[in-house]
Amino acid sequence: MPRANVEPLRRAALVEATIAEVAEAGQGTTVAAIARRAGVSSALAHHYFGSKDRILIAAMRHVLATFGAEVRGALAMADTPRRRVEAVVRASFTAGNFRDEVVAAWLSFYVQAQRDPEARRLLHIYHRRLRSNLLHGLRGTVAAPEEAAEALAALIDGLYVRQALRAERLAPADCAALVLAHLDRLEAAA
Repeated sequence: MPRANVEPLRRAALVEATIAEVAEAGQGTTVAAIARRAGVSSALAHHYFGSKDRILIAAMRHVLATFGAEVRGALAMADTPRRRVEAVVRASFTAGNFRDEVVAAWLSFYVQAQRDPEARRLLHIYHRRLRSNLLHGLRGTVAAPEEAAEALAALIDGLYVRQALRAERLAPADCAALVLAHLDRLEAAA
């Protein structure tokens, strides 16, 4: 296979390996462990990404891209403001977005964002998009849409943290139902 065709495959393998390694070892994972899982040398991992932090950023870009595609697909089917909010909430808890490895990657990403400006920037972009998507559907349906968007976003993020820290796993549908029940209360109060 020509070298130009191999690089994207190796990069993708390193990104997937990073997500899996973070789920097992957390922030303490090493480039060597990631590379070993991906079936490449650590030198090649460093060549492609430069550092462990850059590999973690690439993994989060992948997670965010997957999440974004889920949200866009769900929003395309939403025909009312309420269904827009439901689409965003349900996309947050799809089986692919809420699997243990991805949840662990999110937790690691939050930790990394405390010290890494690039991770912080990506996290702010995610928060702004989440808030914007929620707000679009909440305007005109609840009394304080900005406050409601923040509350729903906080519930979504909080459920990810709880999923990462509990021995008993939450079902994605139950998490979505919990957030949507809060939305019901907000709409009833309007």
